[in-house]
Amino acid sequence: MDSRTYNPRTVEEVFRDFKGRRAALIKALTTDVEDFYNQCDPEKENLCLYGFPSEQWEVNLPAEEVPPELPEPVLGINFARDGMQEKDWLSLVAVHSDAWLLAIAFYFGARFGFDKADRKRLFNMINELPTIFEVVTGAAKKQVKEKSSVSNHSGSKSKSSSKQRAPESQSRQSKPSQPKEEDEELDEQDDDEHGETLCGACGEHYGTDEFWICCDICEKWFHGKCVKITPARAEHIKQYKCPSCSNKRARP
Repeated sequence: MDSRTYNPRTVEEVFRDFKGRRAALIKALTTDVEDFYNQCDPEKENLCLYGFPSEQWEVNLPAEEVPPELPEPVLGINFARDGMQEKDWLSLVAVHSDAWLLAIAFYFGARFGFDKADRKRLFNMINELPTIFEVVTGAAKKQVKEKSSVSNHSGSKSKSSSKQRAPESQSRQSKPSQPKEEDEELDEQDDDEHGETLCGACGEHYGTDEFWICCDICEKWFHGKCVKITPARAEHIKQYKCPSCSNKRARP
């Protein structure tokens, strides 16, 4: 529990703390969803989902001290598990997780005397990232699609047929020679399209020279490292299913 007592003191440190906890919670609700589901047994006592700056998550009982040293996540997430569809339950946990992250970030801000400018800067940094709810429900991906132009959208569909994205340098090398101006325009369109894509696991944007793979079921894109798929392994996958789609099954 040492991770709970970590005290960031600057805007950058609080944001780093926020990103670590956020990544942990997204992992619990996406790539580790089956393990998370099984740990939230309704027969157990009030359980909470914790995310730590180290990007590790755990399901545990709430802190015993009253009042707690840090704001606590919502109680009793396990009690609602079997009373609704799994996707709705995960969405509910995601919403409360977003609220908890903001509570912790601004708790630190108040504790260490952030002024109006610091609070605004912290919020703007946080607001640049999709919420956990948006990542879990796919809303972040829908927002990206709405922003994309028709040409970029069709280009994305053509890429999805291969279900994997090569590093930027390789994709450029494979292009046939063409006039310099036309080549630069295509590169800019390609960069814009990639830059707006979000990883379905960590919620981060596409970066150059990163390997990505697309799920054939939900059509979400993932960093290869987030789902533990290498380019070599992807070559032998006929139909890729992300961890969330692979773990989906009928719930009692």
